[in-house]
Amino acid sequence: MATIYEEIHSQVEKRRTFAIISHPDAGKTTLTEKLLLFGGAIRMAGEVKSRKAKKFATSDWMQIEKERGISVTSSAMQFKYQGQHINILDTPGHQDFSEDTYRTLTAADSAVMLLDAAKGVETQTIKLFKVCSQRGIPIFTFINKMDRYGKEPLDLLEELELVLGIRSCPMNWPIGMGDEFCGIYDRQNHRIEMYRQDGQRDFIYPDQRGVEDPSIRDVIGDSLYNKLCEDIALLDIAGDPFDQEKISQGKLTPVYFGSAISKFGVQTFLDEFLQLAPAPHAHMSSIGPVDTVKTAFSGFIFKIQANMNPAHRDRIAFLRVCSGKFERGMAVNHVRSGKKIKLAQPQQFLAQDRDIVDEAYPGDIIGLHDAGNFRIGDTLCAEGSFKFERLPQFPPEHFARVINLNAMKSKQFQKGENQLVEEGTVQAFRTTDRTADLILGVVGELQFEVFSYRLKAEYGADIRLQRLPYQLARWVAAENRIEVSKLSNLSSLCVTDQDDRIVVLCESEFALRWLVEKNADLTFYASAYELDDHHELSNAT
Repeated sequence: MATIYEEIHSQVEKRRTFAIISHPDAGKTTLTEKLLLFGGAIRMAGEVKSRKAKKFATSDWMQIEKERGISVTSSAMQFKYQGQHINILDTPGHQDFSEDTYRTLTAADSAVMLLDAAKGVETQTIKLFKVCSQRGIPIFTFINKMDRYGKEPLDLLEELELVLGIRSCPMNWPIGMGDEFCGIYDRQNHRIEMYRQDGQRDFIYPDQRGVEDPSIRDVIGDSLYNKLCEDIALLDIAGDPFDQEKISQGKLTPVYFGSAISKFGVQTFLDEFLQLAPAPHAHMSSIGPVDTVKTAFSGFIFKIQANMNPAHRDRIAFLRVCSGKFERGMAVNHVRSGKKIKLAQPQQFLAQDRDIVDEAYPGDIIGLHDAGNFRIGDTLCAEGSFKFERLPQFPPEHFARVINLNAMKSKQFQKGENQLVEEGTVQAFRTTDRTADLILGVVGELQFEVFSYRLKAEYGADIRLQRLPYQLARWVAAENRIEVSKLSNLSSLCVTDQDDRIVVLCESEFALRWLVEKNADLTFYASAYELDDHHELSNAT
């Protein structure tokens, strides 16, 4: 009989947990849908095209996502494929939702970077790539929309190196593009996958000469054949060879070409990705790396989502299982509060659809009903009281005063504000004067629109947002709160955050420098984390 360690190890090796990153409109949601389709999780892929589209992407479950045709929140989806357990973390591509995306990336073991063949490496892709690179996670590249005209494939590879600083190894190579696109040559398996718009797979297997087999010329024509031979010869001589170790270290990215909207090349990519991508690995904590197999159950909350089922006004905390075996109904330590809590109804997701699960293993993403107990970054563990590394938090750059337009809806307004703030995409502040006005701070302005929309659609509260001129937030360490309240002036405003820490909002870097010079006895911190570290150090000494 297998031991519990052997059981966990076997389950870990079957799991792949990855995030898909891209710039908006590169086709990320479409690629996610096709992966789910191949996994048998859905019967028909919904395509995000316009507000009038009758089908919507499975990963875009919010009403505002369906109306605008964009992803505004991360979603977690699980399915099985060829004996493996796949966890996909679909993230917003829009830069205004970067914070949600960055936190989600901490729950991933690898990333699929999606590029538009016509646009190459774009701004948001650069930002997300840097986060993945800093964490050292493997990155797999899928160059999309080859059935349209775009940049030359060799130019795209050069862009990866010059803009992102990562070397690439093309696993397959496109034959033509746009109207002339007729397939991809698989460099590893020495075969050609012919492009078909109906999504069916059609392979041609050359003889031992590989791409130099002249029978290929008869299929694709002289011009495309000559270019294919030239490109493959150049890659063989000057290109980077396949190196599994460099891929695992995030220093080399395997590159695949295809067209997500027509499914072409997606299944080939999925098959190879699952062979090359890493299984769940040890996460760093306050006691060092946490072994996935030998450590009892542990995990961390990386996302909180209110109203996934609007009819029940529920709130779900997303937990990444990091070690051991999770079992339904188990009691665990909630490290932040020091309390023991029972996890009674764990769920797994296909976007908003969910199923109760009895057990889960490292790499799995499970949803926990949250009655206000959890916060983003919380560690749960069956034994001990260690903490996983903190999740990224960014200081807001845009601010607005919130005005409730209907006093009769005050309870709904308060509940909605509290729950949406706890999701972590907006930060709430209160002025320190008698009015105690509510001020929202966000990283991206589109978050204001989402907050207003959801407050009305999900809680029935109408609000008006009065934009404020501030651009910076700094947390202040001071013993005398009365003196700190005097930081408010024509170009700054003193407020408190949701944990009653003192924060000053400034209109500009110049205004901040002036405050720093005039208040040499105070220390200003760029985030609440930095302030908390200051307090912990002070208490320790």
